[in-house]
Amino acid sequence: MHLQIVVHPMAQPRYIAYYRVSTAAQGRSGLGLEAQQAAVKAFLQGRDHDLAGQFIEVESGRNSERPRLGEALTLARKLKATLVIAKLDRLARSVSFIANLMDAGVEFVACDMPAANRLTLHIMAAVGEAEARMISERTVAALAAAKARGVRLGNPTNLPDAQAAGHQTMIQDADDHASKVLGTIREIVRAGTVSVHKIADQMNSRGVQTRRGGQWSGTSILNTIRRCGFQTVSEVVASA
Repeated sequence: MHLQIVVHPMAQPRYIAYYRVSTAAQGRSGLGLEAQQAAVKAFLQGRDHDLAGQFIEVESGRNSERPRLGEALTLARKLKATLVIAKLDRLARSVSFIANLMDAGVEFVACDMPAANRLTLHIMAAVGEAEARMISERTVAALAAAKARGVRLGNPTNLPDAQAAGHQTMIQDADDHASKVLGTIREIVRAGTVSVHKIADQMNSRGVQTRRGGQWSGTSILNTIRRCGFQTVSEVVASA
């Protein structure tokens, strides 16, 4: 009788990449984002791995409301994957935030400190939190000193004009991005996909990002084609 030993190959470790930029402008231009993506790529290079998802957040480090991070953690839990970030400060500069994240049941690693343990992460988060608090205190003190010297802070006379100009710039950015991606949407529809939700899936699978650097949905597809002057998907193809 021959004993046959079957060795099953070990599954590749799965990773979910999370990137955060502080402003919408950084998200659109790639400033900061490209450096984070390069750091994650360098970290994973040479490792047998499966990069199962990537999430981009546009939010300040002081804000604990992170919908994209929530999505990344949900997927990581589902796939039993490790959350990978370029730098610890891309998560937050808050000890409580990091502590809650550690209790979320998801392993995570920072590319700038791959060997860091939980104690190290707590210490680094504490340092970052203290640094952010000192910057805020210095800013408040400087503004108070300027006000005491009689310096008029802000310029309320041109505030409405500045707000209007900023709003117009946002509209123009949205219109420009809609025009940019319309060709890809038209190409997907020509291939036989007419559902806005399935078009969104195709855009995401191709790596095309929304104006804010996120994932497409049926609603965002519909809003995009309407920005280009169309009401339905069929009108997009008919216009070509």
